[in-house]
Amino acid sequence: MTTSAAAGSSTVQQTGSAPILSLPPFGHFINGAFVAPGSGTVSEVEDPATEEVLMRVPAGSAEDVDAAVAAAVAAKAAWAGTTPGERSAVLLRIADIIEANREELEALEAANTGKPAAVAEDDISSAIDTFRFSAGAARAFTALGAGDYAKDHTSVVYREPVGVVGVITPWNYPLLMAAWKIAPILGAGNTLVLKPSEQTPLTTLKLAELIAEEVPEGVLNIVAGTGRVVGQRLSEHPDVDLVAITGSVGSGEKVAASAAATVKRVHLELGGKAPVVVFEDADLEAAARGVRSAGFWNAGQECGAACRVLVHESVAEEFTALLVREVGEITVGGPGTGAEMGPMISAAHYRRVLAALDEIRAEGLTIAVGGSALEGPGYFIEPTVVTDVPPGAAISRNEVFGPVVSVETFSTDEEAVARANETVYGLAASVWTSDAARSLSVPRRLDFGTVWVNSHLVIATEAPWGGFKGSGYGRDLSLYALEDFSRTKHVMYNHGR
Repeated sequence: MTTSAAAGSSTVQQTGSAPILSLPPFGHFINGAFVAPGSGTVSEVEDPATEEVLMRVPAGSAEDVDAAVAAAVAAKAAWAGTTPGERSAVLLRIADIIEANREELEALEAANTGKPAAVAEDDISSAIDTFRFSAGAARAFTALGAGDYAKDHTSVVYREPVGVVGVITPWNYPLLMAAWKIAPILGAGNTLVLKPSEQTPLTTLKLAELIAEEVPEGVLNIVAGTGRVVGQRLSEHPDVDLVAITGSVGSGEKVAASAAATVKRVHLELGGKAPVVVFEDADLEAAARGVRSAGFWNAGQECGAACRVLVHESVAEEFTALLVREVGEITVGGPGTGAEMGPMISAAHYRRVLAALDEIRAEGLTIAVGGSALEGPGYFIEPTVVTDVPPGAAISRNEVFGPVVSVETFSTDEEAVARANETVYGLAASVWTSDAARSLSVPRRLDFGTVWVNSHLVIATEAPWGGFKGSGYGRDLSLYALEDFSRTKHVMYNHGR
């Protein structure tokens, strides 16, 4: 049976039989092999669509991190000494291995996250593309040309690896976010220690198993565990030269504070509250379809989700009706059902999203469709649209990170820009208009790292991804990612000496 929010159904489409999963070995991946953890503490990893435990993984300790960092330090000189062509060849082999094993990786990712097949397939395809792009980008660095910029001196600018990079990845796109970090970090000549989310470590550990023979020992290390222990130690470790995190604003703040003690560089890709500005001349049907796709992709557990609509008051009623119709058609279910939307990632996050919906009701806002939990098993919530949202409402400021889209109105272009920019986040936004001049001017005035025009949540590996303000700094994807994980050195030669 299909679950439709519009129908108010209380059932969820489930899989008939679960696929046989290819699970990774138990342990941390350190110095080219899976090793037993320093303690016997483990974490249970579950399928959020069924609430069944998939596997137990080690909960890493500070000592586990120290061992991984030591391996990365030991390997960094040799890896930094490889040529861009040699590193590129390794990244291409990794891409080929992911592609050859994509079906088992997709099944494992879907089971660990509850993702629909289309989302899991897109994640793996994007991970493959990320490694292939970074393989080419590693060979295409540019810098200031050598020359005589001071009298009787010749300047040469070198681009060098940073050294050892500590990485913390989130639970919403486990393998893809690992790829977004691993590929440019290795391509730039660094070694790394990566901590996947304790909720979704399986595909990252599986990747380590699959590519163990392709990456020199110590170049890539993975320590499973919590942010409180493993992430904290990575951030503060004196031998980690840069720490990169994709996660919540709170997590980013903790990482930056810990990193400050050793004055290490940080790379922060944090939360978002993406405004979708729909002008009166927009194609309203296309905009409604766009919000359906980009607002509820990955069940809204997406930092660039189209979660906050600002629509011109003259077309608000028509647009809202179109959006409610679109969202009411979204099907909800577990992997393998063909449903469009899956569950929340965990019981804790499920409760957080439901608490946000309770707050919306307490404020007296209108829930036009959805708004409730769906009967289990699994952490499913109806796709939801909240309408008639007044300026300054909590739902327009706070990141729900779930299947909830709000709609508010504006009267002038100036008001639209001001209201869109009032959020503390600055990751992504979109503008919907048929006016060519407006399509050029409005994006320039929006304070977000990515602004789409007449689309939303379209990602290109060649283009940078990252935010402003509370969404952090640093860039993933594109040549800018390799730059972020590099450092420049200026050597000046005196002609007369």
